[in-house]
Formats: sequence, structure tokens, C-alpha cells
Amino acid sequence: MANFKLTVSDKKGKSQSKELKDKEANVLVGLHIGNEIDAAIVGLAGKLKITGGSDKSGIPMRDDIYGSARKPVLLSKGVGLKNVEKGERRRRLIRGNTISEEIYQINCAYDGELKIEQAPKEEEKKA
Repeated sequence: MANFKLTVSDKKGKSQSKELKDKEANVLVGLHIGNEIDAAIVGLAGKLKITGGSDKSGIPMRDDIYGSARKPVLLSKGVGLKNVEKGERRRRLIRGNTISEEIYQINCAYDGELKIEQAPKEEEKKA
């Protein structure tokens, strides 16, 4: 029984989140970073491209590490590593590029434009 928090963002920088549970979430298990899926699972028309994610403890997924296991990897730049000087390398715990049941959040890019409904302001509620 997989549960995911799917974060969908478009090219203009807008994003929205949706919880996927059980049958909806099982469609994503086994997919890799870079795969495209149908956006109908979040109620949109078009395609979603998987761009990354993280597990329950915040360990990020990285597309050049195969599998779904957590591995200590020697990094010099990129996902999972911040603020290093030129030539410096650090060993960091990274998750592979395959979605498994341990993944908590999945990041996706949407090829269309998101229409986000805004909550009414307090002034409008009183009127």
C-alpha cells in the first residue's frame, strides 16, 4: 500500500500538491526519474514528467543512481549536495532513481499551465 505526495509544477513556476493513495499510487511504483505519465491521475489533461523526489526522512532521489535503495555516494555537484568549493567532494546518502514504496514525495513537471484556485480573502467572506 503506497502513499505519495505528488507535487506538480508548470513552466511558469506555479505548483500544486495532491495526495495519492493505494490504487492511484501503485501506478507510479517502479517508474524512474525522467519517465512520463498521464496527468489524468491528478485531474489534468496532458503529460507529467517525473523530475525527482525524496523519501520519508528527506533523502533525495538522484537520476544517475540506479535502483531504489539508499546508497552513500561520493558527490562533487548536483542533487543532494550544496555549498562545496571547487574540487571538493563529499560522501552523501542518496536514494536511487526508481520509485518504491519508501518514497514519500514525487516531483513532476507539467507540460501545460496549472490553474490554481485561490481562497477568498477575509474581507470577501464578511460581505
